[in-house]
Amino acid sequence: MSIAVILLLALLLDGIFGEPKWLWSRIPHPAVLMGRAVGWMDTRFNTGDTKKRNGILSLTALCFTAGMIGFLVSILPDYGIIQTLIAAILLAQKSLTQHVTAVANALRLSTGDGRLAVAQIVGRDTRNLDDSAIARGAIESAAENLSDGIVAPAFWFLLLGLPGLLIYKITNTADSMIGYLTPRHRDFGWAAARFDDLINWIPARITALLIALTHASISKWRIILRDAPLHRSPNAGWPEAAMATALNVALAGPRSYDGVMHDFPFVNNDGHHTLTPRDIDAAAAALWRVWWALLFITALVALFI
Repeated sequence: MSIAVILLLALLLDGIFGEPKWLWSRIPHPAVLMGRAVGWMDTRFNTGDTKKRNGILSLTALCFTAGMIGFLVSILPDYGIIQTLIAAILLAQKSLTQHVTAVANALRLSTGDGRLAVAQIVGRDTRNLDDSAIARGAIESAAENLSDGIVAPAFWFLLLGLPGLLIYKITNTADSMIGYLTPRHRDFGWAAARFDDLINWIPARITALLIALTHASISKWRIILRDAPLHRSPNAGWPEAAMATALNVALAGPRSYDGVMHDFPFVNNDGHHTLTPRDIDAAAAALWRVWWALLFITALVALFI
């Protein structure tokens, strides 16, 4: 079974079944195990005067271990069944759309419910968010996680097989846990943050292109090119700018982290600034459009390569 066929089946399994609670309530999800490994490294080696070096060595060890596990599994005589299941588990299409849609449904009930729901998927302060800011946070999360949780894993799996997928996921997990410019993680998490930026560079731009193509907004590519670099992340700005132009909304902008307000610029500032649950619904629909495009592209690769 080719890598493309395995990816095609994994995309279908993830899109149909997502992450069944009955399973992951009984055994730890692989992402949870990865998080425990990163946490152990952080506790054990984020000390002393060589934190940056320790962080580099820790990430190297994590990636090597993940790659070796992927290699050993990929050579098992299982006709790709195990690889398909692992790939499906490490994709996040259905779960992402469910989390995003949950914010829209909660916001329809009340602003307070919307704040509680969006707090599950964003890192910013949510206590004082109004309805537009809640919707904006949900849409931004949808765009960024479309790249990190679906397009990038699929890209690295198609390119390097299961080792590539597992190396990507452990790096992305490490970045989400220690890749911050805080006093504790500025040095130790440097390698995780920089390597995550590197391996997401191409997938983030592919995601932006897929969003534009599936929404007939390729003519607005110049806006995406203009606004993507405004984002503080070298990669997240691309899917966010593409989503903003596709939905004709303004994303990013000022927000608070840990009680400190940051005056970030808006992406697609000419778009609508007053957002509603319907805009969140449109973002969720955009996730499925890109998923169908990925499915089609993967099928073509499986057919002709």
